[in-house]
Amino acid sequence: MKFISWLLWSVCVLCSAAGMAATPAQGVVYHDANKNAVFDADETGVPGVCISNGRDVVVTDAEGRYTVAVGEDTGLFVIKPAQWTTPVSAEQLPQHYYLHKPAGSPTLKPAGVAPTGPLPEQVNFPLYPHEESDAFRVILFGDPQARGLKEVNFVLHDVVDELIGSNAAFGISLGDMVADDPALFSELSQGIAQIGIPWHNVFGNHDFNRGVQDNLYSDETFERFFGPSTYAFEYGNVAFINFKNLVFNGEGKYRIRFTDDQLSFVESYLKQVPQEKLVVLLMHAPIVDCANRRDMYALIQDRPHTLSLAGHTHELAHIFIDRHMGWRGDKPHHLYVNGTVCGSWWCGNIDERGIPHATMNDGVPNGYAFVDFDGADYKITWKAARRPADYQMHIYLPDDIPQKRIDTTELLVNVFCGSDRSTVEMCIDQEGGWIPLQQTRTTDPECERMNKLNKYRNENVFGYNMDEAHDTTHIWKGSLPSSLTPGSHHVSVRTTDMFGQCWTAHRVFRVR
Repeated sequence: MKFISWLLWSVCVLCSAAGMAATPAQGVVYHDANKNAVFDADETGVPGVCISNGRDVVVTDAEGRYTVAVGEDTGLFVIKPAQWTTPVSAEQLPQHYYLHKPAGSPTLKPAGVAPTGPLPEQVNFPLYPHEESDAFRVILFGDPQARGLKEVNFVLHDVVDELIGSNAAFGISLGDMVADDPALFSELSQGIAQIGIPWHNVFGNHDFNRGVQDNLYSDETFERFFGPSTYAFEYGNVAFINFKNLVFNGEGKYRIRFTDDQLSFVESYLKQVPQEKLVVLLMHAPIVDCANRRDMYALIQDRPHTLSLAGHTHELAHIFIDRHMGWRGDKPHHLYVNGTVCGSWWCGNIDERGIPHATMNDGVPNGYAFVDFDGADYKITWKAARRPADYQMHIYLPDDIPQKRIDTTELLVNVFCGSDRSTVEMCIDQEGGWIPLQQTRTTDPECERMNKLNKYRNENVFGYNMDEAHDTTHIWKGSLPSSLTPGSHHVSVRTTDMFGQCWTAHRVFRVR
């Protein structure tokens, strides 16, 4: 039986490579009034909806009908328009696609897509009316990266538990849901589904099928669980475009780039997206690391509202892509590199619940972000796992400072979601006004300390070794006033970010 399955798959692949003509897919996008996922005789089509095969984009006619080309390995999907929604699975995964793989995936562990057989006469897509405000919240995960069920449980108890019942419209994982084990997609998705909102997933470099000889088959298990690894959807005044921007070779190594099909897809789709909409690019590896990033820039740089969201680096950063970086738009393009759920790969000392501290390489505690959209505007807020919402910085200052060394004692502040557009100030004992601090590039002191401690402890206690502490630009420094008298004092630090959000923290110290 295995041989017959392999033979069928091989014949289909060879036929596709030989350029044999395929029958175009056709069907209807319809208002599924009774929500039975069947296009019934009394139901109507939805006009003006985009359908894509991952390269071409067509628009449904007045009766909701479409026709689009398919090959022997095609992910066909509807681009969910605003004010409509698609069905979701029991795991809260959007069912917006049809996979056409007559021979299925090659033999893989874990399995890919089962043979889908001949193309149906019609591939229909149900939609339901869905009231959507232009103001909505999205939960943003970066790299949950679970190794085994133990770390799946870390994800669930560290971040999912506290998000259950969230009023967010939906969530997004920016890739690396797992650490080289796609078999865990099921358990992880079932757990995240407990939050109770639809969830979108980006393909990451640790989500691939090992041992494949062709990039085409690197995401077969991902497709089985989540559908096409490149697609788009709309919500409110925002168009989200999701990419697999990792191209694998037969040795399991990857390059960071966009494919020609993806670039053609974006070019075709954006012709249907009004200029007043915000276009958000979702990908795992940051766009600045893509070899052909300027090709993507050229497609979006004339639009007034754009944003890129990525993960991958296990650090938190705001990057403003300007002309020196190849961008030709009127204003810099904002790239937000999200911090990670797994932090430093679930490394470090454990807390009272058995979860590692998982501090990231830049000293930021592991966690997730909220992105609040309002029309074409947005704001981003970092949420540290296991901490209150207003825990937004670390202040570093000795507990005891000799009076003669006040002039040489440096205050450091790691503002987790700080950027070049943040202001950071300090005030001593709530007297004398606010003093600006200077942005600097350095490593986080506590991250360095924990990294050294981890190296000297047995891995059976702390798990895997932490990565080295990395320089970051979201640290500010300043000097204390030399006039401080002996006794107890406190420093207050206030930061205002690029979105106007203000946070304050305090630290008590003594002068001797």
